[in-house]
Amino acid sequence: MYAGLETLTAAPTAAERVRLEHRLVGVVPVTGTFSVGEFMPLAHRKIDAALAAGRRPIVVGGTGLYLRAALTELDLRPPPAPGVRERVAREFAARGPRALHAELAERAPSAAARIAATDRTRIGRAHELLAAGEDPLAADALGEESQLWSEDMRRPTLLVGLVAERAELYRRIEGRVDAMVADGAAEEVRRAVAASASPTARKALGFEELLAGDVEALKRRTRHLAKRQLTWMRRLARVRTIDVTGREPTEVAEEVAARL
Repeated sequence: MYAGLETLTAAPTAAERVRLEHRLVGVVPVTGTFSVGEFMPLAHRKIDAALAAGRRPIVVGGTGLYLRAALTELDLRPPPAPGVRERVAREFAARGPRALHAELAERAPSAAARIAATDRTRIGRAHELLAAGEDPLAADALGEESQLWSEDMRRPTLLVGLVAERAELYRRIEGRVDAMVADGAAEEVRRAVAASASPTARKALGFEELLAGDVEALKRRTRHLAKRQLTWMRRLARVRTIDVTGREPTEVAEEVAARL
């Protein structure tokens, strides 16, 4: 989504965009904040416009939550009031996640009990909801709403999950991170900081690790993300998995096309 973080986020290259039209790539300035609540209507409009033009949209990548937001109608909480997210970000920087978790335990103990003391995203969202006078224990606010796992889709959809053997997956992760660093991702991150990157832009996977020069930490975090994505994928209704281990992309694409 963020312009200026193309290398870090593996955005399609200019050559790839010539071969195939891409939408919702680089549409948010690196200084802007962004949320899944803002993404969902954008994605719906792009999908509907493509279908109205007689074209087949291919929705790829991203977190499980953003994927579901693109394909379904999620009942999401409104974004925080202006300035609240920035204030919470300053609190994180000054006090750290454990201190904010301890504060959450005092104000909303039931919610704090369900959130790890190191989970910045959920701790921050809980504080945003408290600031808005809402209950942070609400399941959809914490990303656990049952609607995420329903079979409901806005449009007829073929849902495909690509999997690989663990050794192959980790080899690909290692190679991708090394290539990303070689292509200047660390410099890209430093430019974003110099431009006053927003708190949500800084949540991009690898942003803080590369800013600290810790490539190994980025590899570890990416492996952990892959494990969480696989766990999420197993819970998706009607997902059809395809093992890509040792296979060429064109062969996998042909199998996906054959299932349409």
